Amino acid sequence: MVRFDPAEEAHTDRDHEIASSPFERYNSVRRRTEWLTRNLTPEDQTAQSMPDASPAKWHLAHVTWFFETFLLTPHLPGYKPFDPRFGYLFNSYYEALGPRQPRPQRGLLTRPSVADVMAYRAHVDAGMQRLLSSGDEGLGDLLDLGLAHEEQHQELILMDILHLFAQSPLRPAYAPPRSAPSVDEAGVAAFVGFEGGLVEIGHSGEGFAFDNEGPRHKVWLEPFSLSDRLVTNADWFAFMADGGYRRPELWLSEGWARVQAEGWTAPLYWQEGEGGWHAMTLNGLRPLDPAQPVAHLSFFEADAFATWSGARLPTEAEWEHAAADPRLHQIFDVRWQWTRSAYGPYPGFRPAPGAVGEYNGKFMAGQFVLRGGCCVTPPGHVRATYRNFFQPHQRWMFSGLRLARDGVPQGRTFRDDVLEGLSLPQKALPPKYFYDAEGSRLFEAICELEAYYPTRTELALLRSAAQDIAAVIPDGAALVEFGSGASLKTRIVLDAAPQVAVYAPIDISAAALSGAAKSIRADYPNVIVAPLLEDFTRALDLPREARQRPVVGFFPGSTIGNFTPTEAQAFLAGARHLLGEGAAFLVGIDLVKPEAQLVEAYDDPLGVTAAFNKNLLVRMNRELDADFVLDGYRHRAIWNAAESRIEMHLESLSDQTVSLAGRTFHFKAGETLHTENSYKFTVAGFSALAAKAGWRLEREWTCAHPAFAVVLLRT
Repeated sequence: MVRFDPAEEAHTDRDHEIASSPFERYNSVRRRTEWLTRNLTPEDQTAQSMPDASPAKWHLAHVTWFFETFLLTPHLPGYKPFDPRFGYLFNSYYEALGPRQPRPQRGLLTRPSVADVMAYRAHVDAGMQRLLSSGDEGLGDLLDLGLAHEEQHQELILMDILHLFAQSPLRPAYAPPRSAPSVDEAGVAAFVGFEGGLVEIGHSGEGFAFDNEGPRHKVWLEPFSLSDRLVTNADWFAFMADGGYRRPELWLSEGWARVQAEGWTAPLYWQEGEGGWHAMTLNGLRPLDPAQPVAHLSFFEADAFATWSGARLPTEAEWEHAAADPRLHQIFDVRWQWTRSAYGPYPGFRPAPGAVGEYNGKFMAGQFVLRGGCCVTPPGHVRATYRNFFQPHQRWMFSGLRLARDGVPQGRTFRDDVLEGLSLPQKALPPKYFYDAEGSRLFEAICELEAYYPTRTELALLRSAAQDIAAVIPDGAALVEFGSGASLKTRIVLDAAPQVAVYAPIDISAAALSGAAKSIRADYPNVIVAPLLEDFTRALDLPREARQRPVVGFFPGSTIGNFTPTEAQAFLAGARHLLGEGAAFLVGIDLVKPEAQLVEAYDDPLGVTAAFNKNLLVRMNRELDADFVLDGYRHRAIWNAAESRIEMHLESLSDQTVSLAGRTFHFKAGETLHTENSYKFTVAGFSALAAKAGWRLEREWTCAHPAFAVVLLRT
C-alpha cells in the first residue's frame, strides 16, 4: 500500500525536508497540520468518538499550547499568552503543569470555536517567528521535540477522524473516494533468517530521536526469522474462516476476555454486507482488497494470529536489527507492526528534568511496542529506532503485523506452501515445486519441443557469446549458479573460461544438485565444486570455497521471469548481498515477442506442457495425501499483455472439493490454480528493474528471432 497523503498535491507537507532556517522548518510542519484539517467542518472538528480519541480542534490547539508553554513563555521576553485559560483546556497529561480538562470530556469543549483555535495558532506562530528570527541557539532540542510532537498529532488527527467517521451511518469520506492503491502481486510470504548474536539497538545520537529511543545498548539475540512482508487481508480471512475469533486456545487470557466482552469477530472497521466484506477507510467505505496488509489490529489479535500461524510476534530488538535488510518489505510506510515487547525503559534511560520529562517515561507500564511506520505517518518522521506504543486492546491506529519464528529457516516445506497457496483468493503455488523427478523429466522433454524456443535459443546465444563472456570472468573466480539443474549451460561457460576455480551450484533439489556436482567434478577435475542445497532466493552465505574470491553469478534459463517484478527486485537485491561488492552477474532474460509464439511455447500440441503442469496435482496426491482428480482439471496458458507475462493455470472443470493434509479446499467450475508466471522483458525495462536492486547493466548479448538476451550486471 502506498502512503495516504492528502497534502501531497500541494507540496506544502514536504517543505520541511528542505527548509533551511528554524522558522521555515517550524512553518512547514504547522502548515501541514492545517492542511490535514482543511476539508473538515467545524462540527467534524469538535466531536469526540471515544475516550481514547480527541477532537481535531483539540489537536490543533494542544500542539500550539506545547510551543507556547515550553518555548515562548520561558524564552521570548514580553510574550503574552493568547488566553491563560487554554493551559487548562489543552494540557494533555503534564502533571507538573497543573490540572487539565479530563481526556474523555474533550468533546464537550464547544468553546473556543475552531476560528478561535486558528487565531490561537496564528498568535503562537507570530511569537515563534520572533523567537526563531535569530536562529534557534539553545532551543534546538526543544524545537525538534515540538515539531516531532506535532507530527505525531498529525497522525493522530487522521486516526481519530477515521474513528469518528466510522461511527456515522453516512460513512463519510475524509478524502474523495479513489481506487485502492495497487499492490504488486506478492506471491507467498517467505521467512528471512538472521543469525542473531550480540547486537546494538537504540538511537546512536545522530539527529533527532525521542528520549525513549536511547541509550544505545547491546542485546543478545538468538537466531530468528522474520516474514519478508506483512500479513494480508487474505491471510486474515483464512484466520477468521478457521474460527480464529471463536477459539480460546489461540488467545491470551485478557485478549479472550476482550473478544467475548466486546464481540470481536473481525478487525476494527470491517463489515460484511451485500457484495462481501468492506472496511471503513479515510476514503470512505471501500471493498476489502485481499492483497492489502491487514490494518487496525489490537496486540491481542496480532498475537492470536501469530499463534494460529505457528509463529510469534518479533521482539522490538529483532525488528530493529533486521529493519535495514533489503529482503524485508513494507517496513516504514504501510502499517505499524506489533512486537511482543512490553514498553519499558532501556538500560540507562533517564527522563529529562522538568515537565518535558513526562513525555514518554511515565507511560512505561501496561503497553506494548510497535515498530516501523504507517501510511498516515508524516514523511520523514520514521526511523528504525522509533518506539511507538499502545495498550494491547487498542485498535484504532494503523497497526498490522509481521510474523517471526525462532531459528534460521531451512526453507519452507512443500506442505507449508501448498496449504498457504490454496488458501489464497487466487489459488497459487510457487513454480519451484514443478521439479520433482517426474517434473524434471517432463521439463527436459519440453525443452526438446519445436515450439519451446527458450532453451535452444539461449544455448545458441551462449555458444556464440562464449568468448566475450569468458573475457569478463577474472582469474581464480567462483562461478555461482542460481538454480543449477543439470548444469548444461554452465558447461559452455566452463569450456570457454578455464580460469574459473570454483563452481558453486545452488539448487533446492538434492537429486539434481548431487547429479550436477558429480558430473562437473568428473568432467572438470581442475574446478573445485562446492554445491549449496538451498532455495536460491533465500541463500544467505556462499559456500566456504567460494569466499575471498572474485565472484560471478550465473542465472540462465530466463527463470527470473517466473518472479513478479517485486519478487524479481527482491531476488536481485538478495543476489547482490550474497555475491558481494564487485561481483558480476550474468542473467538470461526472455524478450517480448508475438502472442501466438508465446502461447504455443507454453501450450504445445503434444500436451507435454499440460502433463508437466498437472504433475503438480500428482505430486500433491503422492506427498500430501491429496485427492485431486486429474481429469477434473485442464491446463491453460494465457498471455497477460498488461503484465507482460505468460501465465500457466490449472482450471477446474466443475465444482469440486479437495482434501489435503487434513484440510479441505473448494474449487468452483472455472476457478484456477495459478502455477507459473513467465514475464517477458525489454532490455531497457530489465535494466531499470536491476538498477532498483543496486545493479547496473554493463553489457548485453541478444538474438532477434526468437528474441532473447543474456545481460551482464555489475554492482
